Amino acid sequence: MSIDSLKAAAAAADAAATGASAPQSVLSLQAGYALLPETFFARLAPTPVARPTLIKFNAALAAELGFELTGHADTLAQLFSGNVLPPGAAPIATAYAGHQFGGFVPQLGDGRAILLGEVTGRDGVIREIQLKGSGRTPFSRGGDGRAALGPVLREYLVSEAMHALGIPTTRSLAAVRTGETVYRERALPGAIVTRVARSHVRVGTFQFFAARGDVESIRCLADHVLERLYPESRGAAHPYLELLRAVLERQAALVAAWMNVGFIHGVMNTDNMAVSGETIDFGPCAFMDAYDPAAVFSSIDGRGRYAFANQPNAAVWNLARFAETLLPLLDAQTPRAAELATEVIARFPARFEHHWLEGMRRKLGIATAEPGDLELARGFLEVLHRNEADFTLSFRQLAASAGHPRHDAQLAEGFASAPEFHAWAVAWRARLARDPLEAESRDRLMRGANPAVIPRNHRIEAVIRAAVEADDFAPFERLSVALSSPFVDGPDTAAYRQPPLAEERVTQTFCGT
Repeated sequence: MSIDSLKAAAAAADAAATGASAPQSVLSLQAGYALLPETFFARLAPTPVARPTLIKFNAALAAELGFELTGHADTLAQLFSGNVLPPGAAPIATAYAGHQFGGFVPQLGDGRAILLGEVTGRDGVIREIQLKGSGRTPFSRGGDGRAALGPVLREYLVSEAMHALGIPTTRSLAAVRTGETVYRERALPGAIVTRVARSHVRVGTFQFFAARGDVESIRCLADHVLERLYPESRGAAHPYLELLRAVLERQAALVAAWMNVGFIHGVMNTDNMAVSGETIDFGPCAFMDAYDPAAVFSSIDGRGRYAFANQPNAAVWNLARFAETLLPLLDAQTPRAAELATEVIARFPARFEHHWLEGMRRKLGIATAEPGDLELARGFLEVLHRNEADFTLSFRQLAASAGHPRHDAQLAEGFASAPEFHAWAVAWRARLARDPLEAESRDRLMRGANPAVIPRNHRIEAVIRAAVEADDFAPFERLSVALSSPFVDGPDTAAYRQPPLAEERVTQTFCGT
C-alpha cells in the first residue's frame, strides 16, 4: 500500500469513527541528516504495520518541539507507527560501526530504526525524530527490524525519567502497538517508540568511515557535528581537536550524572555512545537498589565489562576510539596527531571526578569545596556497600538527617550495622558545620539532588508484565506520572519510593533485540 493510500485510509477511518471530517495533525519536518552524502545512510520508508494503536503520546514534549498534534488516537497511531509519514519527512536508516564488548564490527547501522527528519523546537534547538521498531533495513543483519512491547515501554519510561532527573537523554514522543507479533524467546506483542534526540550520531558513526579509510567522510561528519552540536568550536584554531575536547567534557558530565543516581547503562558499546552527550539506547539498563559498585544487570554482560563502577573506564575507552577516528583531521603527521589526542583523552579522569564530586556535594548538602570532600563521599558509599543499604532511599533520607540528628535513627535502620553509619555521620556533621548554607537552603539543595522516585527495576518489570500478559496499561500510566516528578514526596508515590522485597528483586535485564 502506498503512503498516499495509507493517508487516505487513516483519514477515512477517523472520519467514520468520529462522524466528522478527520482532525488535523501538523508535524512538519526538515530533512537534516538526509542531506549528507548517500554513503551515510540508506533511504527507505518504515514498513507499514497491520493494526497500530496508540499507547502513549507525550503531549508535553510535542509542545516543546512546537508540534500541533490534535485529533483522534487512530490518527496519531498511524503517524507514530510509520504508516503515515509527516510532511517534509526524508526517512533513512543511518550507517555506523562499533566496538561491541570490545570486539569491532565494521558495519552495524540502524537495523530496526528509521530517522524521519528533524524539527526546530520552541527553544531554537534542532532535534531529530526517529521511529524505533519500524521494520527491516539494509543494516538488520538477519533481524526482523521490530521491537517487542516490553523494551518499548522500558525505553519510554526510563528515557522520560532521565529527563525528569535532569540528565541529558534522548526522549520518547510516543509509543504505539503494531497489532503484530514479534518472536524472541517466545511470541510477544510488537510496538514502536518514537525517539527524539539532538543527534543520533554515535562514536560508531565515525568508526564506520574510519574502518573504510574514508577521511573525507569523517571530515564531513565532523563538520556536521560541529555545526549542529558544538558551533562554539567551529572557529577555533584546531576545530577537530576542540570537537574531541567538547565531546569528552559532555561524556564526563553525563557518566558522572549516571553515577550520582545509581544508573547502569548496560551496553556502553561505541555504537551506543552519542557524540551529543545524551543517554541513548535503553536496552538492559537498570537502577541500583542496594549499593554495589560491581552491580551488573544486563543479561549479555557476563563478565561485568559495563558494571556500575566500570562505566567511567568504559567511557574513556570509547572516547579513545573516537579520538582514533579523528587522527587524520588533527595533524598530517600521525605521531603528532596521536600526541594531541592522547593529551585530551588523559583529561577524562579529572573531568569525570570533578563532575561526580560536584554532584556528590549536592547530594550530601555541601555548597563549598574542601580537600576532604572526596574521602567523605567515598566513605558514605563504602558504608552503603558494606551494609547493603539502598542507594536512592539512603541519600533521600540524608536530607531529613541534615535538618536534625534525631532523624539519624530512621536512616540507620536501613543499615545492617547502625554504628557504621553513625561513625560516618560524625564526620559529615562536622563538615556541614563548616559549610555556609542555612538549613532551609541545604534542605532544598539535597531534595533537589536526591530523587525520591526512580524507575526501579521491579516496578518496570511489573508494568511490562501487566501490559504484555493482561493488556493492562494502567500500571504504565501510574508509573509514568510518578516518574515525572522524581524529587517530590507525594502520597501518591509512596509505594514507588520503596526498595523491592526479596521476592521482587530483579537480577537480570534484557536488551530486547
